[in-house]
Order: sequence, then structure tokens, then C-alpha cells
Amino acid sequence: MHKNIKVKVIKKDDRAVKSAAKPAIASKKVVAREMVSTVADWVSDFQRRKRDETQDAIKKFFATQPQPNEL
Repeated sequence: MHKNIKVKVIKKDDRAVKSAAKPAIASKKVVAREMVSTVADWVSDFQRRKRDETQDAIKKFFATQPQPNEL
């Protein structure tokens, strides 16, 4: 048999540290969700503003042209 067999000893404190790493992954997911939500809000706000500006421009364009009965 091999006389130089290495055995790794894991203490109780080491196991507690390794199990504490899992909540860090969950918090990364939460942070990622918050970022996605923020960007989605920005996009919807931008689209809403563009839509409102376009509607205002169309209303101004058609309102300024003379009507046939006004000639």
C-alpha cells in the first residue's frame, strides 16, 4: 500500500463558511432581478414619452392645415 496518503481534515467552522456562500448566490439573483426591473421601467418610460411626443406632433400637424370649408 501507499504510505503517503493525504487526508484533508474539514473542521466544523469550515463547513459553516461553505454553506454561507449559497445565500450570496441568491442575493446576486435578487440584484440581477432589480437591475432588469429598473431597465424595463426605463424602456417603458422612454416608449411612453416617445408615443406622447408623436401623438402631439400628429395633432399639431393636422390642426395647422386649413380645412377645405375654410378657403
